[in-house]
Amino acid sequence: MLRLVGGDAPCAILDYGCGYGALARRLVTGRLPFRYIGFDVCQPMIDVARAQVCDERCVFTAREDELTPVDYTLASGIFNVKLQASRTHWQEHVLATLDKLCAYSREGFAFNLLSRYADSELMRDHLYYGDPAWYFKFCKERYSRNVALLHDYELYEFTVLVRLGAAPKPLTD
Repeated sequence: MLRLVGGDAPCAILDYGCGYGALARRLVTGRLPFRYIGFDVCQPMIDVARAQVCDERCVFTAREDELTPVDYTLASGIFNVKLQASRTHWQEHVLATLDKLCAYSREGFAFNLLSRYADSELMRDHLYYGDPAWYFKFCKERYSRNVALLHDYELYEFTVLVRLGAAPKPLTD
């Protein structure tokens, strides 16, 4: 996902669904000049992140109303567990959340989903598996002409990078 954040220019990153702050710890040890906001709905996860990441560039919150626009928004793993929600209901949730990610982002956003191309014997009913081509097309048509689909790594997931600033161009069938 950090492929989206290019160059050495300072940037602000929102980690939407930050969990215990793994991305923050990675950024702190790297060379990228950044400001980091970690958001998670689970207050105990935020408490752990605050205890483990003591860096003035990093803030953590469980309150979505405290979020402000940033350069880049990253969301990793937040769409995987649907529990008993229907596929249709969960997809509606994913799409509504993607609209939020876009609204928080000035330069771009990235997210990942489990892939429908996972080995069928490993798939579980409580998990959501998305169609990479469908999400790629959706992001191209709704958010930007500059969209990348990454499905070339050893996990049963895919990542979508959306670079904003280029208006979507309707695709012809």
